[in-house]
Amino acid sequence: MSNFEQFHVDFYQSNYTIEDQEEGFNSYGSDKNLYESRKSQTEKQPAGGAFVPSDMLPSPQSYTGQILQPASSPDAPSQLGYVDGFDEEPPLLEELGINFEHIWQKTLTVLNPMKPADGSIMNETDLTGPMVFCLALGATLLMAGKVHFGYVYGMSAIGCLAMHALLNLMSVSGVSHGCVASVLGYCLLPMVILSSSALVFSLQGIPGTVLALFIIGWCSLSASKIFTSALSMEGQQLLIAYPCALLYGLFALLTVF
Repeated sequence: MSNFEQFHVDFYQSNYTIEDQEEGFNSYGSDKNLYESRKSQTEKQPAGGAFVPSDMLPSPQSYTGQILQPASSPDAPSQLGYVDGFDEEPPLLEELGINFEHIWQKTLTVLNPMKPADGSIMNETDLTGPMVFCLALGATLLMAGKVHFGYVYGMSAIGCLAMHALLNLMSVSGVSHGCVASVLGYCLLPMVILSSSALVFSLQGIPGTVLALFIIGWCSLSASKIFTSALSMEGQQLLIAYPCALLYGLFALLTVF
């Protein structure tokens, strides 16, 4: 029995220790790392043994950002160009072409026929004031028992086309449809005063006729003044005032009768 135990001890006894295992493992890992580094250097070198300058070799780049927060590059285009948002956007009225200051200046120019007109402002295609005055004229006629919205819009459109053709023949620079409609529409404001007067007293008489003639002259004088100022047509105001008087005379007939 003692011989068997001695044989068992001698069979498993060896000079190889755990320290030798760790040393062998470390040497195996270092050999593997050395082989991988040499292999990567061999792959990076160009084929055929061509010489590559050191400044052309790729340099390692370290990541400077945080996790889930990539580092911003100065060369990359900015993706936050809309940060300012509504601060840099123009006002809504400006985008729609509505300028209350210009509307007020045009209204004052129409109300005062002797006031010189600003050609730069009057040469704009602003239809906000004309639409308001057309609606006001139709509303006052409706309050007087006259449903003439169609007549107001129809005569306005035909009058704008006729005046546009006439002014293009008389002026050198020419004029646009929007400018003609804007001027004729703003000069319709005195006609609104006449239609409002019809709500107070009857215009079918000598006082009403005199008032209607005064309003027609007021509208035609304001329109001709603005056209001559915007189109540089000095000395032709009376020639322009005559067709304007014919147009506003039609609106006066609608108002009186």
